[in-house]
Formats: sequence, C-alpha cells, structure tokens
Amino acid sequence: MDPLVAEAATPLLHSTSSDTSSDADENTPVTSYSFDLKQIGFRCDFLSKSPSGYCPYRQLAVLSGHIGSVSCLALCGEFILSASQGKDIIVWQQPDLRVFTRFGHGEGSVKAVVAVGSKVFTAHQDGKIRVWKVSRRSENNFRLVNTLPTAKDYLGKFMKQRNYVQTRRHHKILWIEHADTISCLAVHNGLIYSGSWDKTLKIWRVSDLKCLESIKAHDDAINGIVICNGIVYSASADGKIKAWGRKKQEQEETHCLLGILEGHKDESMNCVVVSGDGKWVYGGISDGFLMGWEKTGESVSCWKVVWERRAHKMAVLCVCLMGEFLCSGSADKSIGIWRREAFGRLCKVGVINGHDGPIKCLQVAPNGVGEGFLLYSGSLDRSLRVWWVSKASAMGVGALVAEDSKKAIVSF
Repeated sequence: MDPLVAEAATPLLHSTSSDTSSDADENTPVTSYSFDLKQIGFRCDFLSKSPSGYCPYRQLAVLSGHIGSVSCLALCGEFILSASQGKDIIVWQQPDLRVFTRFGHGEGSVKAVVAVGSKVFTAHQDGKIRVWKVSRRSENNFRLVNTLPTAKDYLGKFMKQRNYVQTRRHHKILWIEHADTISCLAVHNGLIYSGSWDKTLKIWRVSDLKCLESIKAHDDAINGIVICNGIVYSASADGKIKAWGRKKQEQEETHCLLGILEGHKDESMNCVVVSGDGKWVYGGISDGFLMGWEKTGESVSCWKVVWERRAHKMAVLCVCLMGEFLCSGSADKSIGIWRREAFGRLCKVGVINGHDGPIKCLQVAPNGVGEGFLLYSGSLDRSLRVWWVSKASAMGVGALVAEDSKKAIVSF
C-alpha cells in the first residue's frame, strides 16, 4: 500500500456497539444494511452494454442525510467521513454503513478533510482549519481541540509588522492566515499542506500545529493538492499544475518550485492525481478534458504532455487512482472509469451514471475487494454512493456502465 494512503487511513475510532450513533439527527434514518463483500464477484444480476462490450457492476448503497451537498470524503480504517457544504460531517461505519456519529455543526462549510492518527483536520470556507480529536470518555465523539492558525501562533507574530501581508487595498493579515476559502488539504511526513482560493499554499506541522511556510503558489485559486514521493503537486484555476519540493537552506528546509505542468489556456485545473511511481500526472480541467503528463529523465522539472482527451461533457471536478484504474467525476453527473495503458495513455472502459447532481469528490478503498475495488462518490445531490467496480475490463472483458439509482441495492 502507498505509504500516503496508509497514513491517511489510520483508524480513528473503535466501535463499541452496533447501535452507536451519538449526535445523530433524530430525523436521519439509521437502518443498518450489512453486505458480504465475499459474495461480490464477476457474476452480476445486471449487465449493461457499452461500445466496448459487457462487464458486471454493482451499486452497494446510497447514503443520505447531509444538510447540504457532499463536498469531500476521507477513508479512515473501518470508517468513512463525508463532509458537506451544510457544515456537517458524518462518520459512517463499515460494513453496515450506519451513521456512527456526526460533528462539525455550525463551523463553516467544509471543503476538505484528512485524518492523521487520532485527529481529523477539516478545511472550511471561512479560511480556517479545525482540528478534531476522538473523545473516548463516554462515547466516541469528535471534539474540537484547536483551530489553525492557533492562538499561540498568533501571539508569537502579531506584534511584528514584517509578519503581515497585504491581501487587498488597506487590508493586511498575518502571513500564517488564509485570506479566503481553504479548498484542499494533504498530509505527508508529519506535515499538513493547505491550498486556498487566496492563491497560497501553506505548510503546517502536525506535532505542534505551527505554520511553517506560506507560498504564493499560483496566479489564481488553488483547487487541489496531491503528494507523491515527497513532491507536492498543486492544481489551480490559473490552468497549471505546479510541483514543489523541499530544499535545505541554512538551518531550515523550505519548499521551492520544481516544475510547471501547463494545461489549457483560460481553463481551470480542478484536480490532480499522481501515479504511485511518480512518473505520470493527470489533471481534470473545467472544459471537460483530462490531461496526462510524463516525467522525462530523472529531473522532476521536465514534463511533457503525453495524452489529452475530452472525457466529460462538462467540467471534471475530481479524480482518483486505484492501481491501473483512474476514476473521474464530472459536473455532468457521471463518473468515468479509465484504464492506464502504455506511455501513460488512458483508455475509457466505462461510465457510471446514477447521481442526480455533479460529482464533487471520489475516494477509492486502498485494498481491492474480490476481482474489483470499492469506489465512493459524493455529489451535490447530497448523497454518498458506494460502488463495486470490476477489474475485468483490464483483461479485455469490456466496460462498466451503472444505471440509475433505482437499481441501488440499498438506500438510506
């Protein structure tokens, strides 16, 4: 397993009973449905046709209960965390997909969530990062323990004028503050990276929650961050993906620009993903295109475009990787399934339809299930859906096409 995936998937909670759902809204259904993953195989009750053939699929669940549209997902051991624009975060327990608990009410619209050990970091529209810790005193509840920047960080910097930066005319803030919505988070090697619509990339230390760096990274809003082999990739509305690496200067290590991957002019780069070996980078663009770059030579500063294609009718909003498979979510309400082939090219092997709104976030379970893998999708239709995707297409069986939500196995 990729060490980054393993770090982010550290179990946070320990289930005490199957009916635990503290803080849950009384109006939210908590009906339990336990499915046996061992029964999922190549055989399927429905076969859908695509231009390239047939392949089984399975939609396992439709989970609803969020106040607003689902904006981000995180997998944490046996739990799934989903957050929404409605400021609420729901913890779902696997395998029965029951609402385990809720937290985060009234703390600002949630844009990103990551887990580190026993803590959860959430990024919000109000420009703050909130730190939550599991309280085991009576029940497994999430307790707000800090907000970034911390009060200690403020006190250490607010007296010196050199610590202030101008964000607009007649308005200054401390360089440790984000001046706009924090859109994305990533964790690696004891550090939290936050990207914001204020065009900056900030680096925070997990151990003491101190802000170490602030980088004026792009000419427009930062939409996505991913880290591979110590290299940080940021995708921006300025149409570029930038690669950042750590460099030792005097007594400290700071981040410097290593390379720029150019996208389409005047089109926003909405998301980015990197292959496990760091050789291939893929980005989703607001014009519906997917683009792929290959690292040439040993230097991370040299990249060339090796593939691009109109992947969706509308903007690509999110992407994720599972081995040789890439999944793309779009504003056209569909999920594209792609297989990586020679020279970094992508071959479309299927489309999943079923959501009633744009696909805002995707996550893939780090471990395969049978001859396939689990895919989680969050949408502006306020639902979280769980899919089983067959890998049969890798052997030339065909393509995956899931039909509408009426064929869901279970709906919450």
